[in-house]
Amino acid sequence: MKKKIKENDVDGYLRVRSRRSLWVNETYAAAALVIATAIALLWANLGSGYEHFWHTEAGFSLGSFDLNLTLHEWVDEFLMAFFFFMVGLDVKRELVIGELRLPGRALLPVFAALGGLIVPAVIFVLLTSGTSASSAWGTVISTDTAFALGLLALIGPRNAPRLRLFLLALAVIDDIGALTVIGVFYTDELNVRALAAAAILLLSIWVIQRAGVWHMFPYVVLSLLTWYAVYSSGVHATLAGVLIALLLPVRVISRKDLESAHEIYHLFSQAPTPGAAQTVRESMVYLIPMNQRLSDVLPLYVNYLIVPLFALANAGVIISGDTLAAAASSTLTWGVVVGLVGGKLLGITAASALVLRFIPSSRLPGLDLPRIAGIGALSGMGFTISLLVTGLALDDEGQQAQARMGVLGASLLAVIVAAVIFRLGDRFRPLSEPKGETLVRPVDPQYDHFVGNPNAKVSLVHYTAMTHGYRTRMEETLREAYDLVDREQISIVYRHHVENSDELLPALALEAAHRQNKFFEMHAALVNFPGDLGEEEIYEQARKIGLNMEEFEASIMRADDMVRIQDDNLDVEEIESEGESIVYLNGRRVEGPMNRWRLMEEYNRLVKE
Repeated sequence: MKKKIKENDVDGYLRVRSRRSLWVNETYAAAALVIATAIALLWANLGSGYEHFWHTEAGFSLGSFDLNLTLHEWVDEFLMAFFFFMVGLDVKRELVIGELRLPGRALLPVFAALGGLIVPAVIFVLLTSGTSASSAWGTVISTDTAFALGLLALIGPRNAPRLRLFLLALAVIDDIGALTVIGVFYTDELNVRALAAAAILLLSIWVIQRAGVWHMFPYVVLSLLTWYAVYSSGVHATLAGVLIALLLPVRVISRKDLESAHEIYHLFSQAPTPGAAQTVRESMVYLIPMNQRLSDVLPLYVNYLIVPLFALANAGVIISGDTLAAAASSTLTWGVVVGLVGGKLLGITAASALVLRFIPSSRLPGLDLPRIAGIGALSGMGFTISLLVTGLALDDEGQQAQARMGVLGASLLAVIVAAVIFRLGDRFRPLSEPKGETLVRPVDPQYDHFVGNPNAKVSLVHYTAMTHGYRTRMEETLREAYDLVDREQISIVYRHHVENSDELLPALALEAAHRQNKFFEMHAALVNFPGDLGEEEIYEQARKIGLNMEEFEASIMRADDMVRIQDDNLDVEEIESEGESIVYLNGRRVEGPMNRWRLMEEYNRLVKE
């Protein structure tokens, strides 16, 4: 018999971890960027200290090697490489296991991003044609991912979850285009030797990841050398961040890896020595591919340190009557504003309209033209890359100031226009709540399979099949949580979610056992069976729990309970579960990774309400 679980220090650790994860929040990150921008503007307008500080040189020498940059260059060339490295991680993850891996899903953000790259550049060139500023067209092609995602959380519709994924995919493609433009059009001189060295180093990173090297140190060394080689080549050094990220492995965690890690931990629990503890730690690190590990760690530092530092170093524009007058009459400033706000809105909306019209598979709930138009307007927040390109494309300080004023003005205007579009969309073409967010069929104690108190304050309904994931993870999560709660306060309901023929036989077996009042005995037997569940194994478990085999086999052969299983399936037929259980607490769906701690947090919240 398994020992009853008690809350312990793990829960305390997870609470600390949860508080840390609260800071990995797009709205907070956008707020940090706004604060840094405001400080930069205030600092720049209080004497000459701003320019003097950022032009201070810093660096180091080692023998004949010498690397000295201004503080401004360290931020733009070195620290921002980490920002683009994080962008590259997003790109690779989306291409391999995210939205962009599916051609039908990828077409909409791909074409929207292309429209958002081309149309703003065309508008800018038309408005600045014949002036020296026309070469700065790269200023208007990019979207500030951090700003846009943060503000979408504030002003976007609440019942369009796919809108965030669309914006993220669009911004990722947009960033690829912007970085390509930086590398091709804003590189003055190329050092071929340094470029060749960078290529060799990138090849080395690819080779070691193909060889299965998973320790961080070799990648850190090669990445720093790659950054220096790209910097020395004349290409903007931030491009190194994206290229390195695209080479790092990303994959879905396999069943085999999970079982191996579990076995290593089991051996450690039998003999808890320091060496065994180190092996457990390494097995956990190996389990999560480097891309995902870094994607979990980096956002906190990039969003709250690197990007705000970039804003602090680049957003300091002197605002006076003269500068405002110069900006108001400048075709450069208006080219930036109209290109970013109008160009992004027009380009993204028009390209999306064509895709939605001619490619039916791209049409998804919550991704209609009013909402996409709002994203188009919000994408006019160029900020990060726009300010970066401004410094690369323009040598004249007066023109740089005018362009920066345009970027800041466009970012503010983009938020206002997006908010108006979203509100008008909600008023005249409101979205219905996404299917699957609420439980469509209430619990019936006379019909449903449940444990606990049918009149409890907390009701947990889960739709699942006897998959390996349910048997090894989700069922254990539910059982551990059930051991901790007041059983008068909760009921746990089991419903079927059969997605393929292999999952149908266990479901029919459970219902056949239910006809003999042994549903949960059969459930426990199937869950605890150590191998794959084939027909022979299922029948053997039925014998072990004492079922009348003649009635059991006859019920399965006649598929007596197929209607019930199909009825459960109909409740969740439009929900993408990717093989995982679908869980509802008090009628509201709980999404994302599920473990005992998270379930207990939700339970405690509902009990207190």
